[in-house]
Amino acid sequence: MVRTAEDVAEQAYDAAPFLPGRRAGLPGLRKAAAECRGCPLHEDATQTVFGEGDRSAHVLIVGEQPGDQEDRRGRPFVGPAGKVLARALEDAGIDPRQTYVTNAVKHFKFTIPEGRKRRIHKAPTLREMAACRPWLLAELKVVAPEVVVVLGSTAGKALLGPSFRVGERRGVLLPWPSHHAHDDPEALAGGLVATIHPSAVLRADDRDSAYQGLVSDLRVVVEVLEQSHDGPGGQGRPPTKSET
Repeated sequence: MVRTAEDVAEQAYDAAPFLPGRRAGLPGLRKAAAECRGCPLHEDATQTVFGEGDRSAHVLIVGEQPGDQEDRRGRPFVGPAGKVLARALEDAGIDPRQTYVTNAVKHFKFTIPEGRKRRIHKAPTLREMAACRPWLLAELKVVAPEVVVVLGSTAGKALLGPSFRVGERRGVLLPWPSHHAHDDPEALAGGLVATIHPSAVLRADDRDSAYQGLVSDLRVVVEVLEQSHDGPGGQGRPPTKSET
C-alpha cells in the first residue's frame, strides 16, 4: 500500500495507548505489543518482536531493532548478531540464560533496493524510537534489572537522549539520565553500560579487535554486579556462567 505524506502526518507516534494495565506481567505486555499500532513500522514488518529471557534477570540488554531473521521468527537476537552477543556474554562471565534481551524498537524497519529481494536494515528515526519507548520502559519496570546494557547508538539514544555517542561513553557505568527522572530510575535500573552492537563486530575490518572490545565492555557489567552484591548490605554475587 502506498502511503502519502498526509497519511504519515496523521499517524500518531505513540505506543502508550496500546499498553495493558500496570499489573500486566511480561506475558500480558507481549500479547498487547503484538497488536501495537503506535507507529507506521508495524505495517511492513511481519510481526512485533518483543523481548524475552529471565524475568528476574540482573542484566537487561537493549539492542536497536529486530533484524530480518528476528522479524521472521518473532524472537530477538536469533540471527548472526545474536550469536556474537551470546558468545561475548559467556566470554565476559555472564550466563546468557540469566539475562533479558529486547530492542528499543519492536518492529523491523527495512528497505528493499530496486531489483533485489533481500530486505536491508534501515535505522529507526528518533520519532520511531520515542513512539516505542513505552514498551521498553514497561519491560524495565517488570524485570527491574540491576544493570542495563545498551548495544549501539540507537539503544543509547532511546535511553540516554539524541546526543548519545557510543564511542564516547562505552565501557563505564553510567547513571540513569536525570532528564528521565520522571521514569522512576530506582524502579528501572541502577545504571547503564554502553557498548557496540554485536553487528558492528560482523562489519568490522578487524573482527577480533572489535569482539575483544565488546567482551571488555561486558566485563564491566560483571564488576558492577560483584561490587553490588559483595558490598555493604549485599546479598552475595549473582551466579555467573561458571557457577551454573
